[in-house]
Amino acid sequence: MRKALGVFFPLYTTTMIMLLGSGLLTTYISLRLASTNVSGAFIGAIIAANYIGLVIGGKVGYSLIIRVGHIRTYVACAGIITAAVLMHGITEILVVWVALRLIIGLCLMCQYMVLESWFNDQAEPNQRGVVFGFYMAASYLGTALGQIVLILQPDLGIQTLLIIALCFSLCLVPIALTTRSHVQQISPAPMELRYFIGSIPKVLASIVVIGMVVGSFYGLAPVYTSLQSLSTEQTGMFMAVSICAGLIAQLPFSWLSDRYNRLVLLRIIALLLALAALPLAILPHISFTLLLGIGFVVGMLQFTLYPLVVALANDLIESDRRVSLAACLLMSFGVGASIGPLIVGALMQPMGGNILYAFFALCSLVLVLLSRTAKKQEVHFVEDAPLPHIAMPDSLMSSPLSPALNPSFDEQMIQDSMPAPDIISQQEVVETDSSGDDLAETASVADEDIEPPVIIIREHHEQDDKQDKDDKDDGLEKAYTLV
Repeated sequence: MRKALGVFFPLYTTTMIMLLGSGLLTTYISLRLASTNVSGAFIGAIIAANYIGLVIGGKVGYSLIIRVGHIRTYVACAGIITAAVLMHGITEILVVWVALRLIIGLCLMCQYMVLESWFNDQAEPNQRGVVFGFYMAASYLGTALGQIVLILQPDLGIQTLLIIALCFSLCLVPIALTTRSHVQQISPAPMELRYFIGSIPKVLASIVVIGMVVGSFYGLAPVYTSLQSLSTEQTGMFMAVSICAGLIAQLPFSWLSDRYNRLVLLRIIALLLALAALPLAILPHISFTLLLGIGFVVGMLQFTLYPLVVALANDLIESDRRVSLAACLLMSFGVGASIGPLIVGALMQPMGGNILYAFFALCSLVLVLLSRTAKKQEVHFVEDAPLPHIAMPDSLMSSPLSPALNPSFDEQMIQDSMPAPDIISQQEVVETDSSGDDLAETASVADEDIEPPVIIIREHHEQDDKQDKDDKDDGLEKAYTLV
């Protein structure tokens, strides 16, 4: 564990700082628009644009990484996000804000893909679970810290935007100073959407519903608190408590998932979520202390639904299709996270902020029905089921490359499922063909000039010293020493 933390410490630091800025930006925009009496429909459209950008970014990020590499892709996207964040302080035209949120979502997905492909390339198979766990913890911790900033900086002016821009600038530093700069290219998981729609339609529908709940929470829970007359500091506290509840609940619910029937457990959690959200859906006003308590319970339940359904889906699908399944589940989640804010935002203005938690209760009941009306073949697990439950972050914190990080997948399975990246362009192929004759003519001359290879014999202790030195990413340590 200590070795994994030391090797990947720069990437964990980058992830935490990046999610701090992202989480703070989402809450800031919702509060800022609510304070200026913008309609809920427009707020929902702006939030949905971010998730649409995340979905589109899965394809764009792969192309960028193939063309210019990991570090350049990350630097370019961080620069674009920083400029887009500052643009929120320059203009208040809502249509421009929609476009900015789409761009930010697209660039964020590219950054996720850089980090996750980097983790996958450097992680040993026996370390994958620990590496994935620290990555999940850094993601949730960064998002929660972003909400705490609102407690320390309640002003919704340009200062908060400068803090967000500062985060996206600082997240470049660990990446720039890391000594591990040679990362192999990796293809995103292939899509077999038609197969999964025919095989597990209820599971995919459940993922879409869960995406609607989580997407609506991130984007519109701050609007709900503002309609409850809560201050900016109280909103930050409420969001931080709810997000931390999701992180705390991962381990105990993972333990339950490995020991009890997951369909029954999903039904129970969904039913409990509906009951927990009911007071916030009915009561027009509620004390802040009670709101924090109920918000903690709701957050704990809603953030355990996604990893539970992912584990259930893997139990129903053969091992050779699980990498493709993970990509389809992420895409389904993103679609739901785009639809949810649009629906709730349109209903908030005529029906009030309580409609948010009424929507959560309704979605939970839909999940109960989906888990009870599964087709007969969906309740029969494959031969190696049930798989160990892996506490996974939601797709707001992961990319189409995240299946390669999942410790429940064998590394050989990942390599077999993911196609090799097509790095050579058509133009390069043509140039290679045209120069083939020249190469053939010079080959015989070159063979005469080639010297025999020199074999260097290294002692055993020298190999160990070199391996230990390579495993340690001391870029940040050297920079600190220089300062």
